[in-house]
Amino acid sequence: MMLILSSLVLNYRPSSIAELENTAYKRIFDFITDGAVWQHEGQQKGLEKQMKFAYFPGCSLNTTGLEYGWSTRAVATALDITLQEIPDWNCCGASSAHWTDDWLSLVLPARNLALAEQMGLDVVAPCAGCFSRLRAAESVIRQPDRRAELQEALGMPLNGEIKTCSLLDLLANRVGIPAIQNKVVKPLTGLRLVCYYGCLLVRPPGITGFDDPENPQSMDQLMKALGAAVLDWPCKTECCGGNLATPRTDLTLQISGNLLKTVYAAGAEAVVTACPLCMINLDARQKEMTKRFGRLFQVPVFYFTELIGLSMGFAPETLGLNRHFTDTLPLLSGQALI
Repeated sequence: MMLILSSLVLNYRPSSIAELENTAYKRIFDFITDGAVWQHEGQQKGLEKQMKFAYFPGCSLNTTGLEYGWSTRAVATALDITLQEIPDWNCCGASSAHWTDDWLSLVLPARNLALAEQMGLDVVAPCAGCFSRLRAAESVIRQPDRRAELQEALGMPLNGEIKTCSLLDLLANRVGIPAIQNKVVKPLTGLRLVCYYGCLLVRPPGITGFDDPENPQSMDQLMKALGAAVLDWPCKTECCGGNLATPRTDLTLQISGNLLKTVYAAGAEAVVTACPLCMINLDARQKEMTKRFGRLFQVPVFYFTELIGLSMGFAPETLGLNRHFTDTLPLLSGQALI
């Protein structure tokens, strides 16, 4: 039964953004990953020096960003990192709460941090938006008066002792690039990439605090360690259009289209990101961009964890590489990576 369900989900390729959110597939995915997490945690018992984190998948990694969730789990397994999902977590409020209700934008992420405190674990958040909101809440929780207000609103203890790190920070700086490089069995030799951090992952530096806010390097160094040719380009931290995609699709197409034009100008074959919203805007809208601008847009966009997993020898289907709107497989096949 498990093999049938796994095959169904792994080979499912959406034809539209709406189809990607099909609840039937989400339920199957939840069933499979629950079993996978249980198996992984059972395999890890007895390890003396194992990294363990409260895992905050956020709304995207189980829906529109399944590939990010799958590849995150795969890479964590390979690196002996236990990701224990925060029980009963809620949406962090990104990207609308902080525009509409300042108090709600604090209470939502604060509740997740309070739940992580009960687990006694620091948090890892793969999504750039979730990471930003959780870190912003941490900065407020450090203020005793505000922390007391949040505790009263939540009806839960909140000591402000838990810290959130982004998945990119965790892998590049805490696990360390040498440890990841030691796991590489299939170098990404010949793959010409640009790294796209987006506007939330490394800014503002007082909140994020793990990389240069204008010229970040952590993802670049990771990709270089995997054997890829990482090209410099001027749009590393530019916005993709974000949630303007819903009310002003025309603006998002203009912004994201300009980004991809710059990718072509840099001589890159693909983009690497750590943000599910950036992935949607850059990957899923290329057909619309082609119609709007009258030129072909066909640039594969990867989550950085997909490429780490590929270099470690995981199958493309395990990582979700067969599920992208802009097909990644011809490029990978042409470079003899699959």
